[in-house]
Amino acid sequence: MKIFRHADNIADECRGSVIVLGNFDGFHKGHQKVIGIAGKIANEMKTTLSVFSMEPHPRMFFNPTQKEFRLNSFRTKVHLLEKFGVDQFFVLPFDIELATLDAQDFVLDLLVKNIGAIHIVVGYDYCFGAGRRGGVNVLSWLSKEEQFGITIIDKVMEDDHIYSSSNIRDALEAGDVRKVADRLGHWWHVEGHVRKGDQRGRTIDFPTANLSLDGYLEPKYGVYAVRIIIDDGPAKGIWNAVANVGRRPTFDKKDVLLECFIFDFDFDIYEQSIKVEFVDFIREEMKFDGLESLKQQIKKDTKVARDLLNKKENQQSYIPPPNMADYL
Repeated sequence: MKIFRHADNIADECRGSVIVLGNFDGFHKGHQKVIGIAGKIANEMKTTLSVFSMEPHPRMFFNPTQKEFRLNSFRTKVHLLEKFGVDQFFVLPFDIELATLDAQDFVLDLLVKNIGAIHIVVGYDYCFGAGRRGGVNVLSWLSKEEQFGITIIDKVMEDDHIYSSSNIRDALEAGDVRKVADRLGHWWHVEGHVRKGDQRGRTIDFPTANLSLDGYLEPKYGVYAVRIIIDDGPAKGIWNAVANVGRRPTFDKKDVLLECFIFDFDFDIYEQSIKVEFVDFIREEMKFDGLESLKQQIKKDTKVARDLLNKKENQQSYIPPPNMADYL
């Protein structure tokens, strides 16, 4: 997948694309349907599939001090889009110039003229342009005036709920990673480089691989059954683990950390990039009266996590490539 940070001087072979508009935070089943339909249209038109988004998220631009709310980092989003078959990712810097761009200019100058969109696909509630004054009605009108294609995808529902990033955020903050996985269509996961911690785990025979949660919404603090994916090096593979998310109150720490004890593992992976998939919630974070009581609890948590991860329903693979017939 090619990534473009600017809309100027796009090569001819990258123009004439079907473009999907949206932030796609979390890349849930609703997002997958929107992009899946766009992929089907691109196949029928014998052209490429592109996604158009902006960084930082407009919410962060207008309120940079707010608490992190994103379900995935930019890096994770890139991996998800690429695995789903997107050919080009246009991710423009959201700055004051873009924030004040008129809705009509956003479509005609940026998307059609600069990027060369020939067909635009959006969800029913997509808004754009200065003051979010542009919507699907503006897009529909412009498509008729300027002769580009437009497809508007209605809300995607299952039973009584609409797939939405905000609903998934609520579930994650409640620790319900099973519901999160069901609505994402894949395990919610964190990607990052393993950093050195205080190395206390080694003193109680439970060494951990530690990751920062920078760029991610923090899930409920507590202990989880997780799966570790390592793509390179001697430790390459998929490993089961138990993880703690939180501030480590036993040691009076204040920073939030993701600590993973990987089962049957004897590799040095400091500074290496890994993925941590959250499979199930085990318990809330606790404060212990000493290292021995902490060690005994980790033993119990480890057994629970092993049992959970060995269940057949938890063996599902990572997000599969799209079958466009699923989106008809």
